[in-house]
Amino acid sequence: MSKITAAITAVGAYVPDYKLTNKELEGLVDTNDEWITTRTGIKERRILKDPEKATSYMAIKAAKDVLAKRKLDPAEIDMIIVATATPDMSVAATAAHVATEIGAVNAFGYDLAAACSSFLYGMSTAASYVQSGRYTKVLVIGADKMSSIVDYTDRTTCIIFGDGAGAALFEPNDEGLGLQDEYLRSDGVGRNFLRIEAGGSLHPTTQQTIENKQHFIKQDGRTVFKYAVSSMAGACEKVMERNNLTNNDVDWLVAHQANKRIIDATANRMRLKDESKVLINIEKYGNTTSATIPLVLNDFEKKFKKGDTLVFASFGGGFTWGSVYLKWAYNS
Repeated sequence: MSKITAAITAVGAYVPDYKLTNKELEGLVDTNDEWITTRTGIKERRILKDPEKATSYMAIKAAKDVLAKRKLDPAEIDMIIVATATPDMSVAATAAHVATEIGAVNAFGYDLAAACSSFLYGMSTAASYVQSGRYTKVLVIGADKMSSIVDYTDRTTCIIFGDGAGAALFEPNDEGLGLQDEYLRSDGVGRNFLRIEAGGSLHPTTQQTIENKQHFIKQDGRTVFKYAVSSMAGACEKVMERNNLTNNDVDWLVAHQANKRIIDATANRMRLKDESKVLINIEKYGNTTSATIPLVLNDFEKKFKKGDTLVFASFGGGFTWGSVYLKWAYNS
């Protein structure tokens, strides 16, 4: 009997219509298009402008896109993981709301929070459930409304983040395709370098925390950049080494879209000389946190061929990071 692996069988996505360009940001903070593009690779980012719509709105759209592509009855879904740093609300899981709204009446769900590594951690979780034989259809959604936690007077963060959602369906595979290996790590040394100071149990919401703008995301950019380059590249090298993969074996690098320079540095460490193997869409969306990796999968889906080797990489606040080695399971 063949070993059961967990494969991605469909992907989907949603991004809001509104485009916040570098030119528009020039009117908000002291910056310019050349400075942003040179340092990040970002030209524009999508923003969910409607204050009545939250992360779940985009997650539901992405989930429905997957269901339509797979021609799948939502009642067949066993489990939904929503990877997010911006849930609709505390306590009540966004995943539960998403499941109800898409008609996944037989699914249970929960949110997974690991900053920008959330989707990668979600892939690992979904694969474990599928490989155990307990569930056969697990939907992982990466979704974030980063505009809800960005201070648009802070030029160190407002140029980076955007809103969006992407999703991937995991199902059993008996051909040896799907998730092959993973190397996931975390280190609490990063707790204060990329954070939202208030709103949690350590610093509950007060009038003072609101006035001090402690509910917006803040980061020490230089420190985060240094750790991200080292950690993402190191994780990819580790996965390649223990699976005897050379640079020629890797068909595609699917990296978290935080900064083009970080992605380039990771590709260089992996010795990926063919730039076409390095998938980049950060110029269109910015850093959508949990949504970057599934958005890349959706945008480049038609390039993937059954059996292709994909190496994933991510890095997020906390710090959290890792790499996943996956064999693509279908032709678009």
